[in-house]
Amino acid sequence: MSHSNQDKRHGATEKSMTDWIMDHSKIVLPLVLVVCVLITVVLAINANKKEALEKEAQQAAMAVASEQALPSVEELETPQFELEENAYPEINNLIRTYYDAQAAGDIETISSLNTYLDEIETIRVQELSKYIDSYPVLNVYTKPGLAENTYVAYVYSEVQFSDVDLPLPGMQTYYIGINDAGDYFINDGTYDDTVWNYIKEITLQDDVVDLNNKVVVEYNELLAEDEELNEFIAYLKEKINEDVGEILAEAESAEEETPAADTSQEEGNAQGTFQMIRTARATDVVNIRTSDSEEADKIDKAQVGQEFTLLEQKGNGWSRVEYNGKDAFIKSDYLEIVSEETLIVDTTAPAEETQEEEGEVLAASNDASMGTVKVIENVRVRKSASTEAESLGTVYVGDELELLMKQADGWTKIKYQGQNAYVKSEYVE
Repeated sequence: MSHSNQDKRHGATEKSMTDWIMDHSKIVLPLVLVVCVLITVVLAINANKKEALEKEAQQAAMAVASEQALPSVEELETPQFELEENAYPEINNLIRTYYDAQAAGDIETISSLNTYLDEIETIRVQELSKYIDSYPVLNVYTKPGLAENTYVAYVYSEVQFSDVDLPLPGMQTYYIGINDAGDYFINDGTYDDTVWNYIKEITLQDDVVDLNNKVVVEYNELLAEDEELNEFIAYLKEKINEDVGEILAEAESAEEETPAADTSQEEGNAQGTFQMIRTARATDVVNIRTSDSEEADKIDKAQVGQEFTLLEQKGNGWSRVEYNGKDAFIKSDYLEIVSEETLIVDTTAPAEETQEEEGEVLAASNDASMGTVKVIENVRVRKSASTEAESLGTVYVGDELELLMKQADGWTKIKYQGQNAYVKSEYVE
């Protein structure tokens, strides 16, 4: 009963509220509309703020990802190209012609195909050709170069020496280009650091490393199995270096004789001449011999740190020194040059007086020394950084030179006989 009464009262309340709203609809409805609009506006503002914040966060994330995805120039990786074998007949023809010319000692043909061939390499090719019959096998492996129609070429060869039964394998790297006439040529040494670094990176890729390792293993196994061939290759390397050194020395002497005669006639009243005094120090205990041969008689043993006046560094790996007032010989590998002085010797005075009282060291260059470099192949010293420049002399395998600067153009600036001079960078280390 009481429950029924409550329902009636509740129904009466709802009716009275409804009646009240209907009676005051002019006031209530506008208020409700305003409240709804306010709620909609608030929700829209919040939604817009949320969307803007989300968009801003998304853009920031994209910017970070973009910075991480774009490496600097130093971080850019060299592209991975497949190593192709004998893929370009024109390049194979170039390499075949070039190697046949090397076997024949045909310098004219070699020079027409190779944009870089200096005097030392020309002599070396001519001397080596005396021992070569042919290149029976040539395989050319290529990868694209930096520019269109350029290639990094790895040439696998087998060289057949005269009076040797088995051919010897080897591999050489070249940078191949194409000229305006559409003919391929070998750009072997004139490229800049960008190309050089590219070649280095390409050569370190797995397929090239595998190819190189395969050739090295084949080469070493052949020499290990054939003692006669091994001895011949060791002899040939030393013989070529010796022959190249002698030819350069003869040419240098011929160049110096004519100016010397002219000078003596024109400047007969000159009061002095230049003389280079070099001191070498023994880096190990080593035999001092009567001539430049390991079969020559032993005079004595040089001790570590013992110093000698260096008279000559020969192309065959020996140095002529002064020992107890006489000429003697020591292997150049066991000597290091510790000082060089260019003296003005007064030819009008006795030699002893000149050395003791009137020796004068020439003024040194302002260039700061950066240490030394060692000569790894006999090479001409030039007055300026050009193969056409005046030759100042020849340095030989094992010589150490005072380093002034390694230049980006392939030349190394050195101190030579008291003056600034240049050698090709590939011949020193």
